[in-house]
Amino acid sequence: MILKSKALKIVSIAEEKKVVEPVILDVRKISTFCDFFVIVTGTSQMHIRSIADAIEEEMKKEGVRCNHREGDYASRWVVLDYASVVVHIFDEEMRSFYDLEHLWADASRLSKKAKILNKRKE
Repeated sequence: MILKSKALKIVSIAEEKKVVEPVILDVRKISTFCDFFVIVTGTSQMHIRSIADAIEEEMKKEGVRCNHREGDYASRWVVLDYASVVVHIFDEEMRSFYDLEHLWADASRLSKKAKILNKRKE
C-alpha cells in the first residue's frame, strides 16, 4: 500500500466512526521514524476504543498489520504504529494537552482529497 494512501485509508476508517477533527501530518522531511501522523479525536473512552479497533480490523483486511498498539482506553490516548504511519487517537483534553499539531508545526498538512492515483511509493 502506498504510504500516503495508507494514511488516507486510516482517516477514512476513522471518519466512519465519526471522529472529530481528523488531521494528517506529512512529517517525511522532519522525522526519521515515520512518514505520516494521523491525529483524530474521540468523544469518550468507548469511542476511542471503537475507533482503534475499527482501524486495526479494516487495515488487517487490507493486509496491513499494526506493529504496536500503545495506551489503554483509560489513558484517553491510543497510539497505533503502522511503521510509516503513526495514528494518535485522543480525547479532546489529551489532544489539547499534547498539541501534536503545534509540536510538529513544520509538517505539511495533507488534504483528505489528496490524489493517490500514482503507483510509485512516496
